[in-house]
Amino acid sequence: MRRRSLSRLGETEMEVLHHVWRLEEASVADVHDSIVKSRNVAYTTVMTVMKKLARKGFLNCDSSESRYMYTPARPPAQVRQELVQDLLDKVFHGSAAALVQTLVRGDTLSAEENAEIRKVLARMAADEEEDDA
Repeated sequence: MRRRSLSRLGETEMEVLHHVWRLEEASVADVHDSIVKSRNVAYTTVMTVMKKLARKGFLNCDSSESRYMYTPARPPAQVRQELVQDLLDKVFHGSAAALVQTLVRGDTLSAEENAEIRKVLARMAADEEEDDA
């Protein structure tokens, strides 16, 4: 049986995607130059990852100029939503409540993050009450 990853994107793919989102339009050289500021990675690795991201529909590639230019195919919020939904389906059997409980009860959140999540949930509850009124 073939093992499937929890996410459609690997760690390096996500890293490259973050750089393209930040740059808004980038060549392989642009992304490579940005990544090597924090860690050593081969130019060909970045090139391969960007091609894969384009094939998967996360990046658009324009080859009309003398070099390939990549732009995001989807906004970051949409990609994050899709990836969280994948995690929700695969790990929590579709239960958003189980995901939130895991986050809030875990030791990984700072007090500030925990408070912010509670505020968001309180706002959502208040909005629902207004809609029901």
